[in-house]
Amino acid sequence: MSERAEVVVLGAGFGGLTVAHRLAQLGIDDVVILERDDGVGGTWRANRYPGAACDVPSHLYSLSFAPNPDWSTAYASQAEILDYVERCYDRLDVRRNVRTRTEVVEARWEEAEAMWRVRSRDGATFDAPVLVSAIGMFHSPKVPDIPGLDEFTGPVVHSARWDPGLDLRDQRVSVIGTGASAIQIVPAIAGEVAHVDVYQRTPPWVLPRENPPFTDEQKQEFAERPEVAAKLRQDLHDMHEGTTVFLTGDRLARKIEAYARSFLEESVPDPVLREQLTPRYPFGCTRPLISSDYYPAIQRPDVDLVTTGIERITPTGVQTVDGTERAADVLVLCTGFHAAEYLRGIEVVGREGVRIHDRWAGVPRAYHGIAVPGFPNFFMLYGPNTNQGGNSILLMLEAQAQFVASALEVVRDRGASTVEVTEEAMARYLDELEADLGRTVWTSGCTSYFHTATGDVVTQLPQKAGWYRERTESLVPGDFTFGGVTCTTS
Repeated sequence: MSERAEVVVLGAGFGGLTVAHRLAQLGIDDVVILERDDGVGGTWRANRYPGAACDVPSHLYSLSFAPNPDWSTAYASQAEILDYVERCYDRLDVRRNVRTRTEVVEARWEEAEAMWRVRSRDGATFDAPVLVSAIGMFHSPKVPDIPGLDEFTGPVVHSARWDPGLDLRDQRVSVIGTGASAIQIVPAIAGEVAHVDVYQRTPPWVLPRENPPFTDEQKQEFAERPEVAAKLRQDLHDMHEGTTVFLTGDRLARKIEAYARSFLEESVPDPVLREQLTPRYPFGCTRPLISSDYYPAIQRPDVDLVTTGIERITPTGVQTVDGTERAADVLVLCTGFHAAEYLRGIEVVGREGVRIHDRWAGVPRAYHGIAVPGFPNFFMLYGPNTNQGGNSILLMLEAQAQFVASALEVVRDRGASTVEVTEEAMARYLDELEADLGRTVWTSGCTSYFHTATGDVVTQLPQKAGWYRERTESLVPGDFTFGGVTCTTS
């Protein structure tokens, strides 16, 4: 027998928490949150690798309705963020809505009942008129297709599925990839292991990260004078909003790129190594990284940067295309996620049996990243083209939760049973989106997780967070159709 609710939410991370809290404010408390992991926290529960931390300042990477005066440093660690999420689920009374160890594999719209039927891998079903996906884009780790990987005799671990029992002491560790997780892992393990080989395909742009601790006096002031913490958060917001760069030819981007180059030059005196670490693409074309300890770590005598391409994994090491084999006891895969494949692993079936993956045909798109024609009462948080690297993603999640609440409020006021974005509104949005994307550095020829295999930019928002919040503050009724209307309001 199915468990019934008014709203089913997929994912118990920040997104699930935010939308459940906002709906509760609207009086919608009958919400079930389905989480495949064994607890809440989302990406901050899954990513427990050494050195894991946030690259957005702590007071900005927190929810506006749940300030935390006790952040220990300017940039919080994974453990501290997970603790914060856990406490928010308890303090906001949302944990009772969560069903853990529930991996959703299908969500199907039942037209006759105007209901979403959600099925988990273990066969359990959940019925609700409204479905919200809050699983985001960093939930499916990407394992590289390298010949011989399955023949390696030692441990192989992906950064997003770290084995807490893995002992790296006295081991030769090969780190494959130089993205966000790698530049945190390498400094964390260098000096603790026998040797680290870092395999780089594309060097990242790196900016320094100052991470001073907050004093007890500062934390006390944040607690006793919330307006002080609020001002700090606003100042951080304004700074990040003002330095978000993605447009081709942006003069500010060139200034930041010059700053990153000078940081590299000051940090790495060896001209050969510095050349290897210098990106060959414009700043902002891929995700810029924040670290003050990666460049020092890569110059240690027990760390080698390998820029020759990998040909295969052998049972005891990594062989590059020049025939060199380097011994390895442990492989650490810092190879990212299937970020461009939204709802990966879940069959979402809308009206007339249309699969959302078929509609997308490899290029995920949604109205403001939230709604898709043919999929009534279905909303996405952190959906297509809502990632923006200049500010906190929590700002976006709060905006999307507000949009969902606005939509359901209009449904309630009209006495309707369904709300669905029109094809016309979707087409207008896509025209605007494509025009805006065409002005960005992301379409200049570089490749990253922003892109599909065919080069379409499906993750990034070609606007700033403030623009997005204004656009999603309330539903535009003319862009939607409402089904089962029993009454109207003036």
